[in-house]
Amino acid sequence: MIEIRNIRKSFGNLEVLKGIDLDIDRGKIVSIVGASGAGKTTLLQIMGTLDKPDSGSVKFSLSSEEGRGEACIDVMKLSDAKRSAFRNKHMGFVFQFHQLLPEFTALENVMMPALIGGTSKREAKKRAEELLAFMGLSDRVSHKPNELSGGEKQRVAVARALVNKPDVVFADEPSGSLDTHNKEELHRLFFDLRDQMGQTFVIVTHDEQLADLADQKISMQDGRII
Repeated sequence: MIEIRNIRKSFGNLEVLKGIDLDIDRGKIVSIVGASGAGKTTLLQIMGTLDKPDSGSVKFSLSSEEGRGEACIDVMKLSDAKRSAFRNKHMGFVFQFHQLLPEFTALENVMMPALIGGTSKREAKKRAEELLAFMGLSDRVSHKPNELSGGEKQRVAVARALVNKPDVVFADEPSGSLDTHNKEELHRLFFDLRDQMGQTFVIVTHDEQLADLADQKISMQDGRII
């Protein structure tokens, strides 16, 4: 589903990614591990079109909306506006510290990407409520982030990532700020979503337990896959 070829990225004189080649299949959980500074987050941000490489290609093979097989799209060749629209429609993101908007309820936070993408308020609300129910948060929809536990906040963040039915969810240290119980619950949730919804996940993590459970484990060192 994602084909990455010869990705290179430097910040000043520091070469962070040194010719990365990687293929990610649909419906898989892929973990990316390595020491700090190995280039994991930079690679994730480039896959998620949040950053641009100095060279190389990132191609997505997606089922065409007309039902005519698959379309292969090199996202780095899209204009900034089209790349942003592609990201909103086809990708979801989960970060270590959830990054929920504090002034909005759990329901409103989950609805936000759908509304940005042009979904009607009625449909966005319906989808958000369904996802929050799946997360076991039906009784927390009207609560704001400061009224939620750490585990609840992260489940709201996962629901937000899924609201546009993305082809892939990118997660950067999603359980890094959670205690052991909430961490285990979040990990189970990822695998439930893969099993029940066929969701693809690409997860940067230092958690070896999660990394070892993944369908595919990618190890990085000094800007290369090893």
